[in-house]
Amino acid sequence: MEETNVSCWPHLGVQSPQSPSPKKRGTKLIDFSIEFEQEENGRWLAEVPQLAGVLAYGTTPGEAMAKAEALVLRVLAEQLEHGESWPQLIIISLAAT
Repeated sequence: MEETNVSCWPHLGVQSPQSPSPKKRGTKLIDFSIEFEQEENGRWLAEVPQLAGVLAYGTTPGEAMAKAEALVLRVLAEQLEHGESWPQLIIISLAAT
């Protein structure tokens, strides 16, 4: 696996220094890591080990990461819709490793 450290959505230039501190009451900090692997055929795989079955493919590491990030958000949205998550502010951090 390739190791790279990035902040949440670096390809979009998103940084949120004014985000609420995760120590504030009612806030849940969720950290996810994205692991990359290049297959023999050149295709890149991005996997989020904290969420079973969340993996995405791309022709570049960036494309695979973007697809994995979108999939994380879809999974979390579905959990919220089905009452499987917490009714509080959630801060999501994705890091590539």
